[in-house]
Amino acid sequence: MEPNTHKLIHSFGALADLGQEIADTGDFIEMVRTSLHLLLGTLGIRRGAILECPSHLEVTNCLAVWGLGEDYQPRFMVEGSDREALRNLTSGALTTDSRTEPPQAELASFLSRHGEELRRQQIELIVPVIVRGNVTGLVLLGGKASAEPFTPEDIEVISAMVRHIGVGIYTHRLLAEVKQRAEENERLYQDLRAIYRDTVRAFAAAIDVKDTYTQGHSERVGKYSEIIAREMGWGENEVEGIAIAGYLHDIGKLAVERKIINAPYKIDAKESSELNRHPGAGFDILSPIHHPYADIPLMAKYHHERLDGRGYPDGLTDTQIPMGAKIVSLADSFDAMTTDRPYKTRRSFDEVIHDLRRNTGKQFDVLVVAAFCRALLKELNGETKERRFLKMLGKNYLDAEKDAPLLRELLNELDPPTQAAAGGA
Repeated sequence: MEPNTHKLIHSFGALADLGQEIADTGDFIEMVRTSLHLLLGTLGIRRGAILECPSHLEVTNCLAVWGLGEDYQPRFMVEGSDREALRNLTSGALTTDSRTEPPQAELASFLSRHGEELRRQQIELIVPVIVRGNVTGLVLLGGKASAEPFTPEDIEVISAMVRHIGVGIYTHRLLAEVKQRAEENERLYQDLRAIYRDTVRAFAAAIDVKDTYTQGHSERVGKYSEIIAREMGWGENEVEGIAIAGYLHDIGKLAVERKIINAPYKIDAKESSELNRHPGAGFDILSPIHHPYADIPLMAKYHHERLDGRGYPDGLTDTQIPMGAKIVSLADSFDAMTTDRPYKTRRSFDEVIHDLRRNTGKQFDVLVVAAFCRALLKELNGETKERRFLKMLGKNYLDAEKDAPLLRELLNELDPPTQAAAGGA
């Protein structure tokens, strides 16, 4: 086997190791610098540099130098005609000494622009880095330490190693571009999510404006729903989805006459029937929209269903009702019980606990009630820094000393095996 072949195999193995290293550490510049050392060491070359030629720029970018001084940063103008001529080099390398090999006419301009600097730095060879038919860089090489001229076999070894280096540089830049695009797409996605959330809040505000007596109701239901779902261990996307469902659960009220919604008395059967249309109307409004979260229209439609089948609009029973709708149902009812209405004042907390105790398993799902109680109990016990319940209920509504035992008592009355499976106390 020829000596140069031994050198080539050894150097390719080292370059492959470097490729794995950059994949592991991302230390791109160190990879390029070490690759240059390997190239120079393989043929005993005194000095050299690796330059990048970005496709959108005519000026090179220096990636690594050796033996030219640490402060030396070669910058060359590589025009379109230069790239074309370098790509079509038959010898694989351009010699800077026109006395030994006259340059191609197309590269005479390039050498005339940079020849003086190349001679001053004792650069003898310029090897184009070609990847997928494009000149992506230049490798500048000084003479051998032995002062021997470069042979065709040397050029072959150099060209092979330069191709390998070029692939490494190209791959890194491609990955960097992909990462940048991914980051841009992520920013765009987050922006779109923010716009969607803002739009939802605007809809919620529009719903509540129509109902004079329940200002802020939709937003509170969204927040209560989010708290419950998080306590139940739902993922972030699902938690955000249930919050959106809470914000939009009453959107069907936009199709109900305002005088019925704002009646300062308990409405009669006919008016009640009209009002009870709003879950179905909400489903009709939301269904044509492509939501980023599943089942939002169904949560709006079924948030007045009951486990015992006495709800509306479809009279569904326990397992027929989506869990999301069960969560919104409790959040909606809790806010209704703790908010002043024109025909009744809000209930005290012990009255709310009594209602939950009486209706769990009939109107409300046991897992949902337990998660609600755990979340509120954590806040009363100071286990969380967030004061979301206190902010929505007002600072004088809850009394930790009196109300925490009520929550613990209700939790203990709920099915213990079920609570253990749900992560309850």
